[in-house]
Amino acid sequence: MPTIVFASPKGGVGKSTAAVLLATELASHGGSVTMIDADPNKLTVIDTSTENTIIDTIEKAALGTTFVVVDLEGTASMMADFAMSRADLVIIPSQGSNLDATGVVKAIRLVRSQEKAFQKKIPFAIMFTRTSPAIRTRTLQSIEAEFAQNGVPMFGVQIHERDAYRAIFAFGGTLADLDASQTANLPAARLNARPGASSAGLARAHALLAGYGFCVPVL
Repeated sequence: MPTIVFASPKGGVGKSTAAVLLATELASHGGSVTMIDADPNKLTVIDTSTENTIIDTIEKAALGTTFVVVDLEGTASMMADFAMSRADLVIIPSQGSNLDATGVVKAIRLVRSQEKAFQKKIPFAIMFTRTSPAIRTRTLQSIEAEFAQNGVPMFGVQIHERDAYRAIFAFGGTLADLDASQTANLPAARLNARPGASSAGLARAHALLAGYGFCVPVL
């Protein structure tokens, strides 16, 4: 079954948030999902993988669930190399800053090197995170334009900066489990992560996943 790897050489880009939101949204719409957390500082589901076991962990999970979502700890490690070698799609989260864009380039180079090492095509796409729901900054627009000009694939969805997403890590569970006493503006956060709700709904990522030939549950 499809393995989706989230990878970024830079911390603080919303990587784990994106991974958790995608995993829980896929699961809530009928897909069985195993999340492998190779980043020990973040919310975990399976968190015991090492460089020596990550491939076996991914392959075992792929046999039993519709999706495997891997949240990597950085990219400068053998674990990142091994996980990417088993990826059907690598998602590279990035904020709309030039510093993050530099990190994206590093991540793409790593994907390319793994393609050569394992002699297989590894699809990847950029997902912009922690964006404003109201304003698209000129910096972000410039970065998007440069990526597009160079043929770098990007998700048509962005994960907005919302307190509700931080609350998932503070209180546990999913967006559906949170209530208004725990976070502000919860309806907007759910709207951003709900399939078909708006042009910015996170779960519309299923269109890109389906484009890669994945069997996506009813999204």
